Amino acid sequence: MKLRASTLAEVHTDVEVPTYDRAAVTTGIVHFGVGGFHRAHQAMYVDRLLERGEASDWGICGVGVLPNDRKMKEVMAEQDCLYTLALKHADGTWETRVIGSIVEYLFAPEDPEAVIEKMASEAVKIVSLTITEGGYNFSATTGEFDEKNPAIVADLADGAVPATTFGLVVEALARRKDRGMKPFTIMSCDNIEGNGHIAKSTFLAFARLKDSELADWIESEATFPNSMVDRITPVTTPEVMQELSDRYGIEDAWPVAAEPFTQWALEDSFTLGRPPFEDVGVQVVDDVTPYELMKLRLLNASHQALAYFGYLSGYRLVHEVCQDSLFSEFLLAYMDNEATPTLQPVPGIDLTEYKRTLIERFSNPEIRDTVARLCAESSDRIPKWLLPVIRKNLETGGEIARSTAVVASWARYAEAVDESGEPIEIVDQLKDSLIPIAQSQRENPTAFIANRAVFGDLIDNERFVAEYTKQLTSLQENGARATLESLTSTH
Repeated sequence: MKLRASTLAEVHTDVEVPTYDRAAVTTGIVHFGVGGFHRAHQAMYVDRLLERGEASDWGICGVGVLPNDRKMKEVMAEQDCLYTLALKHADGTWETRVIGSIVEYLFAPEDPEAVIEKMASEAVKIVSLTITEGGYNFSATTGEFDEKNPAIVADLADGAVPATTFGLVVEALARRKDRGMKPFTIMSCDNIEGNGHIAKSTFLAFARLKDSELADWIESEATFPNSMVDRITPVTTPEVMQELSDRYGIEDAWPVAAEPFTQWALEDSFTLGRPPFEDVGVQVVDDVTPYELMKLRLLNASHQALAYFGYLSGYRLVHEVCQDSLFSEFLLAYMDNEATPTLQPVPGIDLTEYKRTLIERFSNPEIRDTVARLCAESSDRIPKWLLPVIRKNLETGGEIARSTAVVASWARYAEAVDESGEPIEIVDQLKDSLIPIAQSQRENPTAFIANRAVFGDLIDNERFVAEYTKQLTSLQENGARATLESLTSTH
């Protein structure tokens, strides 16, 4: 049975379906970056509200900006924007629901005007983003907006038709200003420390390059709430699609599988109101920072801690890494001794329990998250998630051995050859420069961390350089497991 609106009544009884009238749902949110995470998280929360009979004017219009978003456009059109979300428990049981909160989808490369006018319409009150850590076009070391990016230069040219997220959003805001309307809220849902602050600084930087008066209006009138988002959501595989068909007889061209755990802490700062997210479990708070630091430095940085060591040790699935006691002990030691001392008190959270739960979540065999996914785009992730832990502990005299070893494991991984001599496919926007640097480090051990665009001034810190050199040498001479064993026995 192909999933679409006309077949909802035929869906297997073990699968929940929307009981609300989707035809009565109007768009209040425009979302850039409709991938697996958005559909397992924000769209799921809005669906929960709609199922409660709330938020009928907060439906989602998805927007694709990149050429490879065309497939999502085609699937959304074929399936009336419906998709299946399967929450996979460790014991093999599934909680499965068809999500109906995305009510329309626009593909910007084909019709940018439709995207701009949708955001400029009075009904739209929030523009939300999951455009990845690298989508904000800023330097992780300087924080500066990259105004020389060719796509940005093209969008700023006189008479240009906007093609980037920045160009589309700022043009919509310009039209709202010209029409005497208030700006919408821009809500980042990406894994960046201070994601709202980053969104504000980058969109304002673009707007200022375009029109300083417009930038002043956005700065004074618009809001950019910070948020912390959490749900492990692997890339959808053919196996997930096949199992969905086998279990329930549903043919879904792009379902989502995710872990049962979900969390969203959201700063209550909205220009034109918001859905009652607190009614469906969202923590709506005055200050997201403690929750954000907890998640980025414990969950996200721990993912990096297991990724490169795990891959070099021969593991390809995340749960296999975490079920190895050497790795789980290393992760807990990193979290307890290096990450936790850099955190603020987190209201309502038992950190000891949270860390224990993280190991359980990583160990869930049903998720089948790949180590390669965690290794991807490291040049965006490591500076935002792990380096702040190192910097803070260098300031305070805290422990840095494990977090520095993770940096060294990335450098060893970036040599693009594993411990068996097999090639590693490096997925990173900077791979063309990173791989040659990594491959030179057997003659020049600090070559990798000398890259100031990624590591800033850490190369100038003698303590960090000494620890890094020690760990990299161990990785190259003794291998990943032996290096971890040494860290576990000596710290």
